[in-house]
Order: sequence, then C-alpha cells, then structure tokens
Amino acid sequence: MSDVNTKPIGMQPDEDEVIDVDKLMAEFDKESNTRHFSGIFQKIIKIAMVLFSLYVMFDGWTGTMEERQKMALFIGIIVFFAYILYPVRKKEKMRVNRVPFYDYIFAVVGSGSFFYYAINCQAIVDRASRITEVDIVIAIIGTILLFEACRRVVGLPIVCVSAAFIAYAFIVVDRNPLRVIMYKLFYTTEGIAGTPLNVCASFIVLFIIFASFLEQSGIGAFFVDLANSIAGKATGGPAKVAVISSAMEGMYSGSSVANTVGSGSVTIPTMKRCGYKPEFAAAVEAAASTGGQIMPPIMGAAAFLMTEYTGMPYSQIAIAAILPAALYFTGIFMMIHFEAKKLGLKGLPAEAIPNFFKLLFTKGYLLLPVVALVVAMNSFSPAKSAIIAILVAIGVKFIEGAVKSIAHKKFEFEFNLYIQSLANGTKNAIGVALACAVAGCISAMVQQTGLANVLSALVQSAAQVHPIFALALTMLMCIVLGMGVPTTANYVIMASMVAPILMRSLSIPVLAAHMFVFYFGIVADITPPVALAAYAGSAIAKSNPMKTGVTATRLAITAFIVPYIFAFSPEMLIVDSDKPWYDIVLLVITALCGIYIISAGMEGYMFKHMPVWERLMALAGGLLMIIPGWTTDIAGIALMALVIILQKIGEKKDKNKTSAKAA
Repeated sequence: MSDVNTKPIGMQPDEDEVIDVDKLMAEFDKESNTRHFSGIFQKIIKIAMVLFSLYVMFDGWTGTMEERQKMALFIGIIVFFAYILYPVRKKEKMRVNRVPFYDYIFAVVGSGSFFYYAINCQAIVDRASRITEVDIVIAIIGTILLFEACRRVVGLPIVCVSAAFIAYAFIVVDRNPLRVIMYKLFYTTEGIAGTPLNVCASFIVLFIIFASFLEQSGIGAFFVDLANSIAGKATGGPAKVAVISSAMEGMYSGSSVANTVGSGSVTIPTMKRCGYKPEFAAAVEAAASTGGQIMPPIMGAAAFLMTEYTGMPYSQIAIAAILPAALYFTGIFMMIHFEAKKLGLKGLPAEAIPNFFKLLFTKGYLLLPVVALVVAMNSFSPAKSAIIAILVAIGVKFIEGAVKSIAHKKFEFEFNLYIQSLANGTKNAIGVALACAVAGCISAMVQQTGLANVLSALVQSAAQVHPIFALALTMLMCIVLGMGVPTTANYVIMASMVAPILMRSLSIPVLAAHMFVFYFGIVADITPPVALAAYAGSAIAKSNPMKTGVTATRLAITAFIVPYIFAFSPEMLIVDSDKPWYDIVLLVITALCGIYIISAGMEGYMFKHMPVWERLMALAGGLLMIIPGWTTDIAGIALMALVIILQKIGEKKDKNKTSAKAA
C-alpha cells in the first residue's frame, strides 16, 4: 500500500521499529515479488500498464468487443505482463532491468497462444470440438504457460488444486480426452475464459484500479487517524484503532496480506509498545485485515461479484452483509477489550488523539469516491459505477491540488500520481486475473466430469446424519480451496464450485449459501497451516507464526460461528425476511449480546479471571443467543445473567481480599 509510511497521528513507530514494507510484501504476498526496473525500461513498462488500465476502463464503459475475443485478448496481455514482471523463483537474485531470455520467450509464446484464439475466434467456434492438431498444441502450450504464470504470481496451492481436477478429468473422460479437455479448457466460455475471468475482466479489474486510486489519495492514513480519534483513548486503544482502521482499509484493498502488512507496519509496533504480546498484536491486525474483506459496502469487490452470481441487487447484498460483519468486528473488539482489562492496559495519551470533527472536516472529502461508488451502484452497472468512482477520485485529488496551489501560490498538479495509480491498478490485477483464469479450469472440469454430482452426493450423505456435518464438510472444502488465493478469485472458486452444492443438497437460499462459502474462503488467510495474513503479521511483530495463526483464529471465532447461523436461519441476513421489524431488532440485540459473552468466554476474563466452568457457561450462553429463536434467546440470556452475577460477586470478593491485605 502506498500510504503506509505517512505516519498517522499518534501511531508513529520508533526508529528501531521501522518496517521494510516492500520486503515483507515480497515475502508473504507473491504478487509483490516483482523484478526491478529503472530508466527507459521502467518508463516503457509503466506506459504499457497505464494503457492497459485505460483500455479496460474504455471497454468497461462501451462494452463493444465480442466476449470470447475480449477474454482471450485480456488474459493474453496479463500473461505477457506476468512473465516480464515476475521471476521464476521468489528468491531469484534480481538485477535491475534484467529479464532472462527464456521469460521473453515465455511471454511472447504464452500471450501469443491466447492472441491466436482471439484472431481465429470465429473459425475455432465454427469447428467446435473438431479442433485441429495445431489448435490442440496451442491450447496445451497456452494452458501450461498460464499455470506457470499463476504459480509465479499467486502461488502453488491454486495451481495444484486446478491441476488435480484436470488430471481427474483425463482419468474419467473415455473418448479423445486430450481433444475434449483442451477444447473445454481453452476454447469455450466454460474454462479459462469462463465466468470467473469474464467477471474479472468486466469489472473486478476496474475496482482494483479504483482501490489503487484510493491508496494513492492517502485515505489509509486518514482511516487510521479517524479510528484513533474514535478509540485511541479507550482501554487498549491502539489495538481497537487497528481493528477500526483495518476494517475500513480492508473493504477496498482486496487483499488480507497487503492490508496486514500495510497498516500493520504502523499498528503492530504501537500495540506492542502499549503492552500487548507480539502474537496477540500480530493476530489482531491479521484478523481485522481479513475481516475487512467482509466489510460492506465494498467487501473487497465481492459484493459486486455476488450481484453477478446471485442475480440480486447490490443494495440487498450490502445490507445483508451488515449484521454478520458487525458481529465479526464486535467479537474482535470485545476480545481486545477483555485482554486489555486482563493485562491492565490503558489507551493512548490525550495529546496523541486527533479531534474527530476537525479530522472529518479537513479530510472527510477523501470519502467522496466511496460514497460516489455506493450511490452509482443503484443506477449503473458495476463496471460503470467503478469508472464513475475512479473519475470522482481523480476529481477529488485534482481539487485538492488546486486548493494547495492557491494556498502556496504555486501550481501543483500531481500528474504522476494518476499515472502511478493506473500502473498500480494493472500490476495489482495480474494476480487476480491469473487466479480467476485458473479457477475457471476448476469449474470446467467439475462440469466435464460430473464431479459436482459426486460432491453433492457426499454432502447429502453427511446431511443424512445431520445438516451440521454437511456444513462442516463444506466449510473444510472452502478453507482448503481458499488457502493462498486472493479474495476475489477465492470467492469466484467458492461461488462456482461450492455454493451450488449447498443450494442443491441442503436447500439453503442462494444468498445464504454464497455468504457461507465467502466467509469460510476468506478465513483461510488466518487459519493454520496456510495462514498468510497471520504469518505476515508475525513477521512484523517478530512473533511465533503458528501461535499468531492460532490466536488470529481465536479472535475471529465469530467468522466460524455466524455462517452456520445464517445457513440455518437466513433471516440473520435481514434481506427478504418475512419477520416483523421488532423481531429483526431483537435478533440484532441478542446476537450482539451473544458475541459479548462469547468473547469473555474465549478470553477467560470479564470483570475478573474466569474458571473453566464459567467460560463454558459463557460460550454456551453466547451461542444460544446468536441462534435466532425465543427459546434459545431466553436460555442464553439466563446463562449470561448467571455468568455476570458470578463475575460481579467474584470481583467484589477479590476487592475485599485486596483491601484486607492492604490494611
């Protein structure tokens, strides 16, 4: 993230705590591990990336190109950039302006394979499955080079999963497997150029460009300062600031790892200075940054993807995501609070806290692009809405520059900022586009082999024992398939492969099914053993990576509970609920109370340390209150009241003992 070193008010790291953000990003976020260029090479590459962003914006507004040609041209350019920018190995010794000769060959041949399809699209469509040997060879070369590009940029997990599905298809398909499979993968709109890539090329890239403009505008530092003004004085303030700021930044960043490294380079050292253990500080940032992906209204672009997959209006999806996100962040917030109480931690000093209203008055205009996006979504397509938001972001920055010019009596036009935003947009889109293309292969092979029916049968057999076993099996599928995969590509895989199984096997409503798989795909970033966001945070905190991952999973416990609730009781998503308004209000209140008592149980502290049996009572009471229904609410409230009474009595006894000793 470009604005992480702006040192927000009250959150400056000490000199010995300065974090090398670029180095950490290269280590934990493969998309950041790029070659280095300078001089004329750098200018040529930057111009090419800027032109690609402008092309995507033009096509997003006009939408004139034929779909198959558009997909082939799009992924061909992406593959070319991937081989020029990304080395074959993460630790390859990279010299400035050096691209090995074989990567030039791979770039030309890989992109050329897709350009061949774009140029000969109509002839290939006419031939259908009777493609020639030349077509097959080009498809094989293009697919292999696509997978290698994805391995370099995104990582090995998604490549291995997709390759396993293709290998399974070769075993299952009887007649002409090579011809049938390569045609399906390369030359139809069900494989590489399938729905995931189509959605990516049509508007995900536009939202990535939009996020790039937001980053360059300095909104990240504004979010940290805003969070500081809200929660900086509170008990354990720095950790609460990290939660609020990471939630706001994460909703547009589209990457749990990037958000963890970007904001964590400031918040994690501050939390450690405040008194939190390194594992806890890193886990807070990782859990909050991961949760930013489920934060409406943007949800890391997933909200706009859901409109495509569910056919539901954007406004309904944004509203449906509010309560689950509120429960998630309330859970993290409360656990931070109880941890701070347990350790006796305080907030930041008053002089380090910015004034909320002054901050909003002087920097609030930075929110205008986000507001414009939300408003535009109600009248325009996602692609046009993103373009409108980009134009508003450009306008806001232009006006800011004009005001500065008048104040300083010197013309200041940050043209390079716009160029850099467009270039960063292309760079950030490479990994997502490659992951979406490879995800399309998974979807194609699931259809080709009938594996979807096999998986559905497996889930149905688990459901015959109890539906919760079927949901648990689906949860494991989502976590495994989501490991090491970018947020948007992650959801695409879940939506195309796993969500239909829930709808068919368990008759779960479409939005509840999609939210279920989205949540569990996202938490893969903090769930060991492949907890990339948690490991990135641990590198900053210098903590044990596995302990950090376990702590982050504990902090994010709500994300492992709430999806089960709205799978069984979709009214938690509010949308299309036939419940009266007062039932919805009661649902919100009891759910928040449930999260409060669960957080206390998980931390083992409310007003004093909890014995094991009190913790179990708290966890049981919280779960009962989160589950919709009068019976469970009453039982949960009774348990919560009992725990609070016992805690208060215990607290009073401890105070009396302390007073007696002092006397």
